[in-house]
Amino acid sequence: MSSDAEEKEAQQNKPNGCERAFVEYNKIKWFWAPAFFGFWLLLYVAISIPACHHLPRPLTIKDEAKYPDRFIAERAENNLRQLVALGPRVVGSKENEMGAVKVLSGSVQKIRSGLGSANDIEVDVQVASGSYVHWSMINMYQSIQNIVVKVSPKNTNSTTYLLVNSHYDSVPGGPGAGDDGSMVATMMETLRVLAQSKTALKHPVVFLFNGAEENPLQASHAFITQHKWAKNCKALINLDSAGNGGREILFQSGPNHPWLMKSYRRAIKHPYASTMAEEMFQNNFIPSDTDFRIFRDHGSVPGLDMAYQYNGYVYHTRFDRAEIFPRGSFQNTGDNLLALVREIANSQELEDTSKYSEGHTVYFDVMGWFLVFYTETEGIILNVIVSLVAIGTCLYAIKLMAFNSGLKLEKLFKRVLHTFVVQLFGLMFAVAITLFLGWFMDLVHLPMSWFTHSWLILGLYFSTFLFGLAIVPAMYFHYTKEDKLPIGQRVQLLLHCHCLFLAFSTLVLTICGVRSVFVLMLSCLFYTMALIINLATKLHSKDVAWVIPHMVCFVPPFVFFAYFSHGFFVTFIPMFGRFGENVNPDLVVAVFSIAVGLLTCGFIVPVLHLFRKSKTIICALLAITLVCVIIAITPLGFPYRPETSVQRFSVLHAKRTFHDADNKIRRQESGYFIMPQDRRTYAVKHDVINMTLAQKIGDDCQKEMMCGLPLYNQRWHKTRQNTLWIPASEPLLGTVPAIKVTSKKQVSPNRIRYELQLSGPDHMALFIQPLNGAVMKDWSFHQAPLRLNFQPPYFIYFSWGVNGDPLKFWLELEKTNGDFKTPIFELGVGGHWTHHKEMLTPDFTKFLNSFPKYVDATPWPASYETWIY
Repeated sequence: MSSDAEEKEAQQNKPNGCERAFVEYNKIKWFWAPAFFGFWLLLYVAISIPACHHLPRPLTIKDEAKYPDRFIAERAENNLRQLVALGPRVVGSKENEMGAVKVLSGSVQKIRSGLGSANDIEVDVQVASGSYVHWSMINMYQSIQNIVVKVSPKNTNSTTYLLVNSHYDSVPGGPGAGDDGSMVATMMETLRVLAQSKTALKHPVVFLFNGAEENPLQASHAFITQHKWAKNCKALINLDSAGNGGREILFQSGPNHPWLMKSYRRAIKHPYASTMAEEMFQNNFIPSDTDFRIFRDHGSVPGLDMAYQYNGYVYHTRFDRAEIFPRGSFQNTGDNLLALVREIANSQELEDTSKYSEGHTVYFDVMGWFLVFYTETEGIILNVIVSLVAIGTCLYAIKLMAFNSGLKLEKLFKRVLHTFVVQLFGLMFAVAITLFLGWFMDLVHLPMSWFTHSWLILGLYFSTFLFGLAIVPAMYFHYTKEDKLPIGQRVQLLLHCHCLFLAFSTLVLTICGVRSVFVLMLSCLFYTMALIINLATKLHSKDVAWVIPHMVCFVPPFVFFAYFSHGFFVTFIPMFGRFGENVNPDLVVAVFSIAVGLLTCGFIVPVLHLFRKSKTIICALLAITLVCVIIAITPLGFPYRPETSVQRFSVLHAKRTFHDADNKIRRQESGYFIMPQDRRTYAVKHDVINMTLAQKIGDDCQKEMMCGLPLYNQRWHKTRQNTLWIPASEPLLGTVPAIKVTSKKQVSPNRIRYELQLSGPDHMALFIQPLNGAVMKDWSFHQAPLRLNFQPPYFIYFSWGVNGDPLKFWLELEKTNGDFKTPIFELGVGGHWTHHKEMLTPDFTKFLNSFPKYVDATPWPASYETWIY
């Protein structure tokens, strides 16, 4: 080559001014690494987080003249304050059965007085009794109430209705502003706007103000199985809450009715929806349930299930107050609900929904701007096409790399195989050290250090995962630095391998029917777009320049994934305060961090290897983890704060009485029965009176039916072995539960029948354990436990609303030997006075006051008594 040609080539390869500022020896200068991290962090803080929390401007009563057909947030707020002023509204209490019914009925009558010319209103107060099986418990109710309002176009002959539901009752001790007074208030304002509208609806809308959801889910069962309008309800909008404000998320749809999602997309003004939330909820990742289950399972009514989830710290606590509920949340939900009711009530599909049952859907909102929605079949096709295109594009890029580098294709594919193994090993190492840290933090009694300061998760678990993901390839590159391929090409190989891993994972999970796999498909899609740009512009052959299209193309998915993930953590972090003592929350957060880290940073972390001093930069991530572990030890890492992020306990002042076969008392004691709600029960050990004397109830679980405890519901039943007992003075009880045998007769040589009646407070639990070879063959309760061979002891939860008449029931037991001289069954009864503050004794009040200010203890007196027959 001539000297002129050599000089020309040298000029071409000479770095320009921009390259000199950023690049040195075919690598990015190390001091640009903070800017690299800062760029992605800025996107998260400046775009993703604000999008997650954005609320519209709330309309006031003064705006009503200008917007007569709009939802007015201030009116809904007034509705909420009026309802919450009653106090906790527990089934059976005066506040729920009289106060709430009076307030809501009065609001409806006021709306009727201003009725427009287009629609009519009918009101019915339903009082109902019934039962059904909830998990492994018979859920039985007597005289609970619903307020049911139907808005119909005048002179209509339509027999298909839209059902809108929320509940006005609350948990014991909780004002229930977020759950679910806020949705009741929103429904009432929506009802007002529709009633006063001059435009008639095509089909009637039934507003169900549900009086017994927290029991759980009793009033919805009463409506859908017994109410005169239930059979005409062909679609549902269910409104609930697991927090206090924010944006309501659509987390269940259908099932098998895509037209509902089409209606949502057409009507909704502020979309917030997630297929992933639906799959997680339906697979019991979330410790809650909604009436949606009842309408779906007992009425086959398809629908949409929406709920608040922001500020879940106050959910089911005494701090769930009206004054902290954002007015903007009312406007957000009200705009959506009003538009959605009008859309569905005027839809053709509502006339015969069975025609439109076409399978599941995939749906998600993008930054709250718009909704992406397609059917499951379309999703399968899209996932397969994108995955195959991604695989094909990566393989083509590898082929070009072999051509440009002069390596034989066979040798380069060996490199690809080695790189793929390194990538997998790096992922496994990252997973292992992240899970190890989650286990370690629990082992040294530092779980939930991120409960109040959630940013600690970034330092504890994200940094750990990213370090593990990066350090293994870094060491591989270090020990194979004599490789003929330049580092830029080797990093591209690493990215290609990551894309191949995601593409194959997408195909496998698609085959398994996981609809949430769309997130992996999106990762593959945008990486493939960047790769195509690099191939088309030939930037793929450059050492560093290819990073620019790669980063630019990954900005949209990063912003979306960060938005998506932020909402996910905002929802889940408060939930760990009620996951129970059995769950290591840090281990679960570590798993979540792994999933989110792989999603948001899987295509970002490999770029670190292009920086000079890359191993030092990567090790800085580990240093961040160590700093956050130290912070977790300090008071800053203590999980709880008064009122805003509390620790939860249920505390019952209980009396336990056990009878022998001769009906003589064999054991009687009183004490405090404590049900912890999270992992750090020991946090209050040195503050609470006599807490050092607390004993786990485990021994009694071996000796006594249901551990000898007045278990309140199914969730308590599942975690009963973790409860604590502290001996104490006797509680003050009301009319204790009483069992009376009204008849006993042998109906066959091998079978005996008992007729009994139970009277007592408005919340009771029955436990029945056959003895000495006896088998329960029939009874007056729901037949499912016997038909499905549930294992005894049988659990019957019973509550009543306005009528406390004794519960009459009968049991038939069989003994193959016909010997009925020995005991046949044991019967236990738990009584709960959940809304009787006047029954808290001075000793019990003193005990409760000894809890730290950061604790929310829900107290009530209770009794448990057993008899043997």
